[in-house]
Amino acid sequence: MFKNFLCLSFLLFCAVSYSQIGGQSVYQFLNLVTSPRQAALGGKIITHYDYDVNAGIFNPASINNQMDNHLSVNYGNYFGEITYGTAAYAYTYDRHVQTFHAGVSYVNYGTFEGYDENGQQTADFTGSEAALSFGYSYNLPFTDFYIGANAKLITSTLESYNSFGGALDIGALYIDERNDINFALVIRNIGTQFTTYAGTQEKLPLEILAGISQEVENVPIRWHITLENLQQWNIAFSNPARAEGNLDGGQQEEKVSFFNNALRHVILGAELFPGKAFNLRVGYNFRRGEELRIVDQRHFSGISAGFSLRFNKVRFDYSYSRYTVAANTSLFGLMINLQ
Repeated sequence: MFKNFLCLSFLLFCAVSYSQIGGQSVYQFLNLVTSPRQAALGGKIITHYDYDVNAGIFNPASINNQMDNHLSVNYGNYFGEITYGTAAYAYTYDRHVQTFHAGVSYVNYGTFEGYDENGQQTADFTGSEAALSFGYSYNLPFTDFYIGANAKLITSTLESYNSFGGALDIGALYIDERNDINFALVIRNIGTQFTTYAGTQEKLPLEILAGISQEVENVPIRWHITLENLQQWNIAFSNPARAEGNLDGGQQEEKVSFFNNALRHVILGAELFPGKAFNLRVGYNFRRGEELRIVDQRHFSGISAGFSLRFNKVRFDYSYSRYTVAANTSLFGLMINLQ
């Protein structure tokens, strides 16, 4: 099974060669983390299969009856005045129809001062984006395979420009109960703009992810590995701050090695005491750490950490993610069991 999973991941890794990162598509907020748990583990974790109703937003195959009647609300400050948040709810209809999932994500970019082409101040303006998703997962009969899909409606308002779109997420999950290993594969944001900002059709932030996680036997730790942006191999760029001078007085661009580029696809995470009333989480995002690294200075970019604390039917989550010396994010979440 593991060999089949690796082969499928490799084929998808090589199949799509166009770029979809670095601001080359609309609705980039769709790839923001969905919960403090995901953020603390480095982001984009897709192998959860438990009570966490937030997991269904990123991987619809993870929707299951343990999420029944769970409501989650998450909120955080991004950078400056930018705020974002998510909410999710799951309901199990019956043992045959199984569980339906709904989620919402939004980002508010704050208030901007407006100026015309002559530098004269005009009215202030704002920007915001939101997505509403509906998901369902299906267990293939007599197997440990789960497949799922999310249908998303997306709205975006930037100053006086508006756009409306739709997207589909497709996920697959395999659970090896004997070894307590989960394998996952997700294709996110397959869709289009229904209406554009100014008559130009733009791509959505298509992304392919693969993940694996395992709870260590006799040790209360579950580790996670996620491979992100598998739709594009080369996701590295040359940082001008790391350019080297040459004898001609010019500069030689930084050369990103094969190994360095490969690592930028990797996200690592670990949970201590998973599933317990109290647990700790830590993660490292290689791409974030490398892209935001400051030359010759200790920075700790890419590191994230958090914890979870349960009181009866209420669970509180917190995460802290390190981006740069000047910018870090905290995310808060509440999950309530309404049963």
